Amino acid sequence: MAECKHWRHSRTLWVNAGAAGLMALEAGTGLLQPHLPVNFYTAVAVTLPIVNAMLRVITTQGVRA
Repeated sequence: MAECKHWRHSRTLWVNAGAAGLMALEAGTGLLQPHLPVNFYTAVAVTLPIVNAMLRVITTQGVRA
């Protein structure tokens, strides 16, 4: 059984935290929208699950708290 890594070493968690943080910043302030292309949210909605799946495929260790 592979040894588990600490959560802060998980690329998957960092990618999702970054995406969630940017979306929360936009929802709370509206500061990002003027600087983003019109179809940015569609691109994120399509790309994020693909990135998550790719990171999951290359993952070899579990995560511990």
